[in-house]
Amino acid sequence: MALRMRPRTLDEFIGQTQLLGPGKLLTRMLTADAITSLIFHGPPGTGKTTLAEIIARTTKRHFERENAASVGVKRIREIIDEAGTRLENGGRRTILFLDEIHRFTRAQQDVLLGDVERGLITLIGATTENPLFAVNSALVSRSTLFRLEPLTPDEIKSVVRQAALDRERGFGKLDLDITGEALDVWAIKCDGDARRALTALEIAVLSTPAPAPGLRLVLDRSIAEDSIQQKAGVYDQTGDEHYDSISAMIKSVRGGDPDAAVYWIARMLEGGEDPRFIARRLAVLASEDIGNADPRGIMVAQAAWEMVDRLGMPEARITLAQAAIYLALAPKSNASYIAIDEALADVREGRTIPVPLYLRDPHAAPLGDGSTPAGQGPGKGYVYSHNQPGRVGTQDYLGVDKTYYRPGDQGLEKALAEKLAAFRSLRAHSEGRTRDAREGR
Repeated sequence: MALRMRPRTLDEFIGQTQLLGPGKLLTRMLTADAITSLIFHGPPGTGKTTLAEIIARTTKRHFERENAASVGVKRIREIIDEAGTRLENGGRRTILFLDEIHRFTRAQQDVLLGDVERGLITLIGATTENPLFAVNSALVSRSTLFRLEPLTPDEIKSVVRQAALDRERGFGKLDLDITGEALDVWAIKCDGDARRALTALEIAVLSTPAPAPGLRLVLDRSIAEDSIQQKAGVYDQTGDEHYDSISAMIKSVRGGDPDAAVYWIARMLEGGEDPRFIARRLAVLASEDIGNADPRGIMVAQAAWEMVDRLGMPEARITLAQAAIYLALAPKSNASYIAIDEALADVREGRTIPVPLYLRDPHAAPLGDGSTPAGQGPGKGYVYSHNQPGRVGTQDYLGVDKTYYRPGDQGLEKALAEKLAAFRSLRAHSEGRTRDAREGR
């Protein structure tokens, strides 16, 4: 059914309006017959192969289809030679469609790319991977990339209705009644995959007993659910879904939305993600986004990481959810994150600050070259903080006037900010008195 119902023209094509809408780039390229090498990437069943075939028909170019994982150098040379003959004899150009283009080898690439650059052959590739990471850079640099998105539920319903009404390739000759609930099941469970929806429709029709004469064949919710079974999982533990899902989870926790955080964790776990990876990212988040606004956050994250490692699935799902919910609702601060990054930047890019003599290890030997005045060797003049009022050190511990830690106004950091201001004021006042004494004021 999915093969028979493959759209033959742009008018029959459903979805991808971001590419094929009025004034969109691909539409303009087709209108001007200015098709160059293209790479279509996106989830299964979104129309990558179909769109390549439509482009070939629209531009009246010869169409060759191969799989990059199985095509050899010999076959590529044959296609190039045939394309050259075809262009020379009849002026007709050739499109080579390569499915799974991310599997294209260097040897295959070397044979093909020169003729692609000269325009002898037009290359159209399809992949479910992100071509910026999975496809050879030489191919990417010579191609225009187009991302195909999963079809919306309404678009899936349109695909199913189209197949149900088509008398030539679909089930239009049957007296068929598809309920709205059945359409809803397919629209949701196929996850934007038109091929999966059409396969489910075909299974539903062929597996349902024919009705009595004069009665309609009704496809209801129960039949639709039986025809598609488990919802298709769209998750690649090494591809875009891996990075996009963890990014969504982190940003949900950072944004204070526990519902979204739990959903993205469920999405990853159901896709087979390692729960320890999720726990590790929660631990990073606890320091980066919560910090001292709630120091218990890092303890919760640490405990969750340890428990996840010991428990494993399926019990670890509960621990991950608990930790994510706590961190999502905790007060937020990235002050520690900013402080260490600013300090690292100064260490890497700025002038090295020498350790003040009174802060150095008192067991270190003096230089012995006359550069250290008597009574001013390493550790001399250090004031023990526990002997100071409030046990707060009043000396300069850095040697330059620089502030890295700027606590926020959320949670515990609000109190820490007041305490830090008092400490800094005390040190500034003490330094002022020391300076006055040195200058004899």
